[in-house]
Amino acid sequence: MSARDRVVERLAELVDIETPTGDADGLAAAQRLIRSWLHPLIGEPEVEVVDGIEHLLWPGGDAPSVLLLGHVDTVFPKGTILERPFRLEGDDATGPGVFDMKAGIVIVAEALEQVARRGAVSVLLTSDEETGSLTSRGLIEREAARAGTVLVLEPSLDGALKIARRGGSIYRVDLTGRAAHAGLEPWKGRSALTELAHHVLALPRLADDERGTTVSPTVAQAGTATNVIPERAELRIDVRAWTLDELERVDTEMHRLEAHTDGVSVAVSGGINRPPMEETVSAELLDCARRVAARLQHPEIEAVSAGGASDGNFTAAVGARTLDGLGPRGAGAHADHEWVSIGSMMERIELLVGMLDELTGAPAQHPEENSVTGG
Repeated sequence: MSARDRVVERLAELVDIETPTGDADGLAAAQRLIRSWLHPLIGEPEVEVVDGIEHLLWPGGDAPSVLLLGHVDTVFPKGTILERPFRLEGDDATGPGVFDMKAGIVIVAEALEQVARRGAVSVLLTSDEETGSLTSRGLIEREAARAGTVLVLEPSLDGALKIARRGGSIYRVDLTGRAAHAGLEPWKGRSALTELAHHVLALPRLADDERGTTVSPTVAQAGTATNVIPERAELRIDVRAWTLDELERVDTEMHRLEAHTDGVSVAVSGGINRPPMEETVSAELLDCARRVAARLQHPEIEAVSAGGASDGNFTAAVGARTLDGLGPRGAGAHADHEWVSIGSMMERIELLVGMLDELTGAPAQHPEENSVTGG
């Protein structure tokens, strides 16, 4: 079997296992598959369990040189695979989670087949990145600090590596009023839904377009029946910013929220989830990627700042050199048109092998000695 055929086969196997965050059975099945790939290369992982959520860690010895970081979970609900099964048409593969980020996991497995000093490489695959890494954050920070260098296999941006990311905050606003019969005596009620509407309209005004700060109401729930004044409502808020100062400014304002409606209380929970990832943490690793790409005669490596956050935000915050977006070219993360380029996956495998060999101090190899594009 050629390397390309193996990549396609592994990608299909992994995409066919649905792994929405919180689905213990699906995540466990995907983890078993990944373990079968990596066990012959770097042994059995340590299963890190935090609040009942399992994450896989291959520690790479006492002093690993590089941490490879990724996540197994996806945003798609169970049953999506029945509507959008894995398909390969020419160079493009489609299916739920194929781009974000199951292709990146396959790249890790294939690269480890060729790395000269596997013992200097640690691998961490988490299970809750798509919901904020609430149980895995401490583990990510610990392993990033231990390695000092982190390569994140999140998708590229049309092939470009991600050298900076906005930070993010997550909030929940709970509103409590008083129920009443909407037909007989609505005046006796205090509508949590009306209060919710005020906040949906007001909160985006905390954004700052010039600084790239966004404040977005994203999920709302209220009411129990058509003829009942809603007693309770809930609103979720997503905040993104390029600087910690901006996240802290919005955080202060969020925790100052007051009611617009008499008789309705407002309770705010949540806060800053991921600090920003700044360009300085990526500079040396970007230079390394460009050297390796030139040696392999790959297209020139481009670099971008990305609006979305990832676990790379956490690794950068603890002082680890971090380069993100080492996954392949594709598009449609979190969307129905998600796709990935198999050819780009093959290039990324070569790039990752070259970078790992350089970063772990392995002897330099000629491109033809390190190629995965042949049979």
